[in-house]
Amino acid sequence: MIPIANPLAGYLASRAEIDEAVRRVLASGRYILGPEVEAFEAEFAAYIGVRFAVGVASGTDALVLALRAAGIGPGDEVVTVSHTAVATVAAIELAGATPVLVDIEPDHYTLDPARLEAAISPRTKAVIPVHLYGQPADLEPILEVSRRHGLRVIEDCAQAHGAAYRGRRVGAWGDLGCFSFYPTKNLGAFGDGGMVVTDDPELAGRLRLLREYGWSERYVSSLPGLNSRLDELQAAVLRVKLRHLEKGNCRRREIAARYSEGLTGTAVEPPRLRPNATHVFHLFVVRSKARDRLRQFLTRRGVGTAVHYPVPVHLQPAYRGRVRVVGPLTETERAAREVVSLPIYPELTDDQVQTVIDSIRAFGGDARD
Repeated sequence: MIPIANPLAGYLASRAEIDEAVRRVLASGRYILGPEVEAFEAEFAAYIGVRFAVGVASGTDALVLALRAAGIGPGDEVVTVSHTAVATVAAIELAGATPVLVDIEPDHYTLDPARLEAAISPRTKAVIPVHLYGQPADLEPILEVSRRHGLRVIEDCAQAHGAAYRGRRVGAWGDLGCFSFYPTKNLGAFGDGGMVVTDDPELAGRLRLLREYGWSERYVSSLPGLNSRLDELQAAVLRVKLRHLEKGNCRRREIAARYSEGLTGTAVEPPRLRPNATHVFHLFVVRSKARDRLRQFLTRRGVGTAVHYPVPVHLQPAYRGRVRVVGPLTETERAAREVVSLPIYPELTDDQVQTVIDSIRAFGGDARD
């Protein structure tokens, strides 16, 4: 079976460097918020092009802490999309705010800027554009509307390490940018981990307090915080993998280009790229009217697939009636019926890519079936 993702292959590709980094941490006797975290924060901030980066325990915590650092909580509303990992919406609720969900653009699966203004109320305090699948959201119009209404912009970059919009990396456009280092990400740890980036020293200072009980000095809390710390082992691994991120992203784009060319005229519609943006293909997501039959066919031929995501957040049992939905979410619900993710990761071989293409071509039909 060709898997949809393969974190083990990523480890094996850099095994000697990673093993040495782990040995270095184990021998140091320092395992939480030490020199590896500090070095990784500095290196990641430089990579994104911002002044500050604050390591936390997960991508979800990154969003929660970003919201709290921005002063957003009970009584406030935060606008985002329903077509996203549930973590985006869960984080808004965990911060005490109310999620407000709008539709996506049909071509790029990201927040439709034309839908944003209608979702803003006197309670709205922030907007979270999600750079889904590795494709940047259309940030300029989102930022224009948000700035005009005095709203914070918190970028959800969990699937977009290294993606760029108009030549500038995502995470560097809004007030805060939030990243996940879940093992399958383009930059993945061997467990959970996250990062918040910003150019604002005040926000960075609040984030550092919030991630560790609000301690201004050890055991003295200057504000109510929580325990959300990136550990030294994960930071050391991520420092190694950061050095290989651009090469990996280039390979993902190469695979995506081969898929797009080979799948033209088949039962799937390849992704469309946003002009003036750099997609990093955390996922290679296609559309098919015959998605479920296609997935069954590919499974029989040894090709793994997944659906990101099968049920929009506003239709999930846990969130029915708990979120505010603005306008019909037509494109969101259509995407949930049609999208399917194909295998993509830097270690995927050319032969495996061709096997995926040949298998889809053997399925027959076209994306309109």
